[in-house]
Amino acid sequence: MSRIAYVNGVYRPHRDAVVHVEDRGYQFADGVYEVWSVFDGRLADFDAHMTRLHRSLTELRIAVPMSRESLTQVLRETVRRNRVRDGIVYLQVTRGTARRDHPFPAEGTAPSVVVTSRAVDVAKAEATAKKGVAVITQPDIRWGRCDIKTVGLLPNVLAKQAARERGAYEAWMVDEMGLVTEGGSTNAWIVDEHGVLRTRDAQANILRGCTRAALLDLIAETGVAFEERAFTVEEAKRAKEAFFTAAGAWVMPAISIDGTRVGDGKPGPITKILRARYLERACDEAI
Repeated sequence: MSRIAYVNGVYRPHRDAVVHVEDRGYQFADGVYEVWSVFDGRLADFDAHMTRLHRSLTELRIAVPMSRESLTQVLRETVRRNRVRDGIVYLQVTRGTARRDHPFPAEGTAPSVVVTSRAVDVAKAEATAKKGVAVITQPDIRWGRCDIKTVGLLPNVLAKQAARERGAYEAWMVDEMGLVTEGGSTNAWIVDEHGVLRTRDAQANILRGCTRAALLDLIAETGVAFEERAFTVEEAKRAKEAFFTAAGAWVMPAISIDGTRVGDGKPGPITKILRARYLERACDEAI
């Protein structure tokens, strides 16, 4: 079956799904996006993603394109039309189409809305998580508002390409102080050499990951010591465990960093517990 996309009020075959050449998302990266995991046809961490979407739109002063109820219906209908049981649904909202000019277009310019959905091979994802993946580090050259989930992802693209060329799954960004900020499309975590689970705090101008937030609610159940505290690359390399979180990766073990083995080079027990508990709760609470 051909894929179906929603574009500005119309469901179209994927090959025919287009926006105007002067859409500001294309010309200025003037837009935001969200990605929901889909489990059994239902959307995981729904409220957290919707809340973050509205925050991103507000921060960029882009009009909310439709009511929450209408947008929910569009997301669900796109999943249904694509017959996605397990996968993702992607939403992008830009400031709309207008003559190319840097300032905002005239008030009343309608935002552009695009929604797509595709399946994920769950068995393949589980096999990858069972083995763990490699991570590399890259200088963090992104703009200073990484807390807004914008479509301006060129630094992330370059970092992800560097990871691919070095046979790694993800790239962790490193700031001028040598501290890991986050991944190219994920939040970074370690269980440090003292057994403390750590991730950078969300006040440090990083993306407030929805999977990250969901995991914070589960940590107390593990009994493991936890701190929202940044870590250096060297601390990560000395860690007992490392992993990253995102809607597309869930909780993914990282078994090496820049070629240095993390722990015993296998997914650690805390990572495996958190992945299992996250997936269980996400599936149960998806809507």
